[in-house]
Amino acid sequence: MSKYVTAADAVKVVKSGDRVYLQAAAAAPTILSNALTERASELRNVEICHLHVEGEARYANPALAESFHVNSFFIGANVRHTLKAGNGSYTPVFLSELPHLFRKNVLPLDVAFIHVSPPDRHGYCSLGVSVEATVAAIENAKIVVAQVNPQMPRTFGDGILHVSEID
Repeated sequence: MSKYVTAADAVKVVKSGDRVYLQAAAAAPTILSNALTERASELRNVEICHLHVEGEARYANPALAESFHVNSFFIGANVRHTLKAGNGSYTPVFLSELPHLFRKNVLPLDVAFIHVSPPDRHGYCSLGVSVEATVAAIENAKIVVAQVNPQMPRTFGDGILHVSEID
């Protein structure tokens, strides 16, 4: 059975009141976060957590404050304006400590949005250019949604996961 769906269908797993983690830096799953932003009128109080994310962050638009609350562990230019407007939080934490917040359920995750390479012939994908706290997010989120990108470089080590770990 194929687990591939459109981004619009994939983000339907997010409900009002959920906490969503976005993979960071150049691996930010922008297609998924943009699809989630398109659902703003249906959602309330969705907390979006992340380290620095590259590219646009449409969910950080202060006009969407009733739908999305940004909880940033690193304040980049693309979310700074929304925190200044009062639609966000900065949680100061050492990068090395962030996985503990997920694993000890200090920050329980409902959904993790990740960005991976296509699976190899054995069903393994790579988190590519940004592993950071994503492994802990995958291990602890109730639901894992992956944006699959044939341009994502395949890296090895802790950033390898089997498709069975993706919902």
